[in-house]
Amino acid sequence: MSITAIVISVAAYLILAPFVGGLLAGIDRKLSARLQGRCGPPVLQPFYDVFKLLEKEPITVTGAQDFYVGCCLLFMIVTGAFFFAGLSLLLVIFTLTTASLFLVAAAYSSNSPYAQVGAERELLQMMAYEPMVLITAVSLYLVTPVFNEGALAGHSFNVSDILTGTNIGAQYLPGVFIGFLFILTVKFRKSPFDLSMSHHAHQELVKGLTTELSGKTLAMLEISHWYENVFLLGFVFLFFANGTALMIVVGVIVCLAVYFLETFVDNVNARMKWQFAFNASWIVSLVCGVVNLFGIYIAAIFFGWGA
Repeated sequence: MSITAIVISVAAYLILAPFVGGLLAGIDRKLSARLQGRCGPPVLQPFYDVFKLLEKEPITVTGAQDFYVGCCLLFMIVTGAFFFAGLSLLLVIFTLTTASLFLVAAAYSSNSPYAQVGAERELLQMMAYEPMVLITAVSLYLVTPVFNEGALAGHSFNVSDILTGTNIGAQYLPGVFIGFLFILTVKFRKSPFDLSMSHHAHQELVKGLTTELSGKTLAMLEISHWYENVFLLGFVFLFFANGTALMIVVGVIVCLAVYFLETFVDNVNARMKWQFAFNASWIVSLVCGVVNLFGIYIAAIFFGWGA
């Protein structure tokens, strides 16, 4: 990618991601209400909520919470910036993990038992989904060949190379794609795996990680979720990108369908115990991800598949 393209991509993400993420959150709430037979709030309600939080008097248990949540937002923005700048997926994943760790630190810095239990469950969730995220990055690396003067020179983790590559990831990585969709339920914080930050008021964790957050601090966390959701859908888009206009349209449609699917799953499932979430994520990672990777390896050896 040229410097101009990188600057435009990053600037578009920084400016547009909060608006897109907020609209997706509003559509999510509207769809959830319709699925439950209710009218639901307006689509722009998430923006109204954030503006209201920004106007509230700042009340925090400890100043460290504000710092950690601010760092979480900063690293989430940096994660998306690295992604849309076309940098390495490994760098993107490590930055995303750092953002999550700051959120855990914010919860641990409070004296609320609910927040601390939420922090422990967030760590368990990270242990559950991180293997599948890494498998996804390695899989996309294997199906992204880099050529030098017509000869295969290796493979690439760079998002820019994946976007302009000739291979369609979903074609060679159906198992990995299914496994990534499974752990997206955790990353989007949807039932049945909404363990650490309950968005349903009746659940016993109250608000989990966010129990002691309010005002501007809670608004920053909500905006960080909007940035994260857009970035995660960009990750889904990588499975369908091959540099053609047709696959751009297909990728966008699939991203919207995936978000609707996650909303549907959220509304038809009760929350499971953390043991089930952890075991299920690892089983899916092994069955879908590892088996798919093994299939690619076999194809490369016996059929001479060079990508």
